[in-house]
Amino acid sequence: MSSTICLLIQQDLWNYDQVSAGIMFTKGVLSCLKYLEAIPWTEEEENRLRNLFAVFKFDETTTQDILARLHLLSPEDSKQNLARQLVWSITTCADANARNELKSLVKGLLCKSSVYEKDQHDLNKEDLYDVCQSCLGSLVRLMEEASGIISPGKVAKKETSPPLIGRISRQVDNINWLLEILVDQQIGEEFVDMWAHQGELLSMHGSVSPMVRYELSRVSAILFIAMGTRKLHCRSEARAALLQAWFGPMLLDFGWLQRCKKGLDMKALEEAMGQTLLTLPLKQQDELFTEWFRYFSKHGTECPNLCKAFQIWWRRSFPRGSETHAVESR
Repeated sequence: MSSTICLLIQQDLWNYDQVSAGIMFTKGVLSCLKYLEAIPWTEEEENRLRNLFAVFKFDETTTQDILARLHLLSPEDSKQNLARQLVWSITTCADANARNELKSLVKGLLCKSSVYEKDQHDLNKEDLYDVCQSCLGSLVRLMEEASGIISPGKVAKKETSPPLIGRISRQVDNINWLLEILVDQQIGEEFVDMWAHQGELLSMHGSVSPMVRYELSRVSAILFIAMGTRKLHCRSEARAALLQAWFGPMLLDFGWLQRCKKGLDMKALEEAMGQTLLTLPLKQQDELFTEWFRYFSKHGTECPNLCKAFQIWWRRSFPRGSETHAVESR
């Protein structure tokens, strides 16, 4: 009997399992299931097993080992806890290569277009924003160290601690990674408010080296691109606050961003900045476009080229006579 079962297993085990179950051949079912529990499965085989258990019922002692591989037999909140732990672990990961690999892995699992089945409770909004707040707090402390607010003697350093600029860049990478997840989940609106009101970081921006401060504009760049490409939607007040706070620093840092792109698409950034500016009321556009015009006339290619958006603003602000008459009539 055992040799026959093994032969059937090698030829078409999955069909044999279904036939055995259909005629209630208990020993055959047990032999097949024991074999299946002991071997790795392909994705197709896993799906066939799920279908088998959906159609046929077996006693618990026969199936418990296989079911333990198919289903997570633990409290419902375990998936949420696991997802939260993964995100926290990545933001504190010390090895750069491992961190980048894990970021790609976890982002792929959590994104809305993932092929993996997701539950809405896998990782909630509060969990993500808790990690964001922690990373922002770490970034503030690092910038205080860079600006001299915290004296080097008061900062506890390990002998193997990476350079300060590397630690700042790492926290910015973490924040941008979290921001990409927030945007994908369509819950990034609150981050716009958070970033717009980072008063401590803004006050330190002008007092640190350009090669350090431009890291802050990398966060602003992701926000501008998300808003300018219609992936991030937020209130007019939030957009205005963000631009009032970070548009000036972006003009100052644009040259450094061009030299140290770190994966940033500069053409996309320029286009998105112009598009985001055009979502504001015309009076606010007037102030920001005037600021850009002055800076661009002095620094040229070290400044974002917003000429296309500037033309649109000009046309809307100063319509021709017939257009003005039509607006006034309405």
